[in-house]
Amino acid sequence: MTQYSYSRVLLFNDCPYHFGLRYVDRLTELPKFDADNPLIIGNALHSGIEQDVETAIQDYFNSFPVLTNAIVEEAMKLEILIPKVKDYLYEQFPDFEFIHEYKIDHEEYVGFVDLIAKAPDGTCMVIDFKYSNNIKNYMKSAQLHIYKDFLERDGFHVRKLAYIFAPKTSLKQKDTEDLFHFRKRLMKTVEDSKIQLVSIEFDDMESIYFMNSITDIENTSTFTKRNKSGNCFSCIPRFRPNYLEAIENEKGEIIMALPKNERRERTIDTKPDFWIYADSYVGKSTFVDNVENVLFLNTDGNTDNTTAPVVSIKDVVSKSGRVTNRKLAWDIFLDTISDLETDDSDFEAVALDLVEDIYEHCRVYVFDKNGWEHESDGSYGKGWSKVTTEFNNAMKRLKALGYQVIYISKEKAEEITLKGGAKRTTFKPNINDKVANFLTGTVDLTLRAFVDSQDERHLQLAKKQNVFGGGRFDFQVETIPLELDAFIEELTAAQEGKSPKKEEKKKRSGRSKKEKEPAEDENEKVTEAAEEVQQEAEATEEKPKRERRSRKTEDAPAQEEEKPKRQRRSRKPVEDDTPPGESDSEETSAAEEEKPKRTRRSRR
Repeated sequence: MTQYSYSRVLLFNDCPYHFGLRYVDRLTELPKFDADNPLIIGNALHSGIEQDVETAIQDYFNSFPVLTNAIVEEAMKLEILIPKVKDYLYEQFPDFEFIHEYKIDHEEYVGFVDLIAKAPDGTCMVIDFKYSNNIKNYMKSAQLHIYKDFLERDGFHVRKLAYIFAPKTSLKQKDTEDLFHFRKRLMKTVEDSKIQLVSIEFDDMESIYFMNSITDIENTSTFTKRNKSGNCFSCIPRFRPNYLEAIENEKGEIIMALPKNERRERTIDTKPDFWIYADSYVGKSTFVDNVENVLFLNTDGNTDNTTAPVVSIKDVVSKSGRVTNRKLAWDIFLDTISDLETDDSDFEAVALDLVEDIYEHCRVYVFDKNGWEHESDGSYGKGWSKVTTEFNNAMKRLKALGYQVIYISKEKAEEITLKGGAKRTTFKPNINDKVANFLTGTVDLTLRAFVDSQDERHLQLAKKQNVFGGGRFDFQVETIPLELDAFIEELTAAQEGKSPKKEEKKKRSGRSKKEKEPAEDENEKVTEAAEEVQQEAEATEEKPKRERRSRKTEDAPAQEEEKPKRQRRSRKPVEDDTPPGESDSEETSAAEEEKPKRTRRSRR
C-alpha cells in the first residue's frame, strides 16, 4: 500500500489536478531560488532549532547557487529568530526531554513531527513550528490531530497539541534609505517580535476524515478537477510550479507533457548536463570541444579554436529582387531543435554557445512578433511572461531529446554587502537572475572556469558562496585543471564510491547514503516542509570539503607514473587575508632588532 503524508492528502483535497502532476505523472518540479522560498526557510529554521544557528545558516546558504543581498538579509533574520525560539522552549519546558524530527512510519502513513516535548511524568506535547503571521489559517489544519493518533500507536502518551509561531518580517527598503539603515530597521523589527505558542483541542474525527480521503485517492482514476477547495497555491499564476517535462501556453496551462528521458541512466554518469561559464579567453568553448560527438549551436562566431560541427544561430538576411527577407536567429534555433528531434546522426551532445545570446534572440523574436520594443510594452506583465514561456518551452524541448545538453556563458562580477558591511564580489553567468535560476535547475552541474595568477586554467568544482554554481555531485577536490579527462575522473570518483580504483571504494562507502536518490519518505518530508512554511532563510559559510589529495600518496606504486599528470591539482590557490603592510612576524622582529644599530649617538 502507498504511504500517504498529510501534505499529499491535503493537495488531493485542494486540487486533484496538481496532485496528479506531482504524484501520478511524477513531473520534475524545477527549484525556485527566491531568498524567501518557504521550503528552504523552513528547513533552515528546523535545522537551527534542532542543532544550532551556524548549521542552519550553512544549510541555508548552500541551498542557493550564489549569495545575494536578499539572502544575507534572510540569514540575519534567522540569526535572531532561532535563539528566540530555543530560549522560549527552555523557558516554557525546563525539565522536558525534546525529541526533534520524529518519524512516524506506518503502512498507510508517513510523517515527521517537528518536536515532541516529553514531561518527566511521561506525558507529551506535540509541537509544530510555523514561520508565519497567519495564525488563524493553521487552526483548521488536521495535521497535529493526525500526528497524535499515530504517535499514540507508537506508545507516546500525547496530552497536548500546539503550534509555535516564529513571526515573519517582510520589510522593503525605502527609496530614501541606504542599505545600512534598512538592515538596521529590519533587525530591530525582528528583535522586537514575539514568539507565540498556540494550543489546540484534539478532534478525533480528523483522523477519520484523513483515512476517508485516502480511500478517495485510491478509488480515483482521473485527476482533472482544479482548485476544488479554492485554496490551491499551485493554481495561482504567481506560485505555480514549473515542470521540466511540461510545455506551457501563455496562461501557464500545460498543453503537452514531454516524455521522460530515461535512456541516459547509467551506473556512473560521465556525461552529465552542465553549464560552464568564465571570462573571455579562458577556454570554456575549447574545453567543451573535447566532448565526444558534440554539436555546437554558436551565436558569436568564435569558432576558430573548436573543431566540432557548428550550426550558426544568427539572423539570416536574403534578397529577392528589391525585397529583403530576414529569418530571425530564434527561428533558426527552433528549426535546429526540430531537426534534432528527427536526427539520425551520431551526435551525443549539444552545446549552446552562448546561452545568454540565445535568450536575447528569443526576446527579439517575441518583440518582433508583437510589435514591442521592450517587455514592459505588454500590459500587466504580459511581455515578461511571453518571453519566459517561449524560452522555457524551447529549452524543455531540447532537454527532452536525450542529448547531453551543455550551456556556455560569459562571466559577470557583482558586489554584495555582507552582514558586517563588508563588500564581497560574486561571480555568475552573464544572464539575468531569473533565467539563470531556471537554467541551473535544468542541468546536473553549474561550473566556473578561471585563470589563476600563474596563468593556469582551472575548473571550480567545490561550492563557494560567492561563486554561482552547484550540482548533484559531491566532489572531493575544490579545483581541477581545465581538462576534460580530469573532469571525467572527478565525476567518476564522486559518484557513490563507484570509482574504478578498488582501494578508494572503502573510503567513499560512507557517502553512499548521501548520494542515493531520496526515498519516498524523504520526499514526503520535503513536501510537508513546503506546505507548512511561508519563508526561508540563509546560511553562513560552508565548511571546507574533505580533501581528496591524500589518495595520491595512498595509491599503489604503479600509479606513481601518473603523478606528473596530476601535479597541478595539488597546487591550491592561497588566499592571503593579511592586510597590506602586515607581513610575517619574523621579518618584523628581525627589522626591529636592526633598528638600534642605526643610531647617530656613536658620533661624538
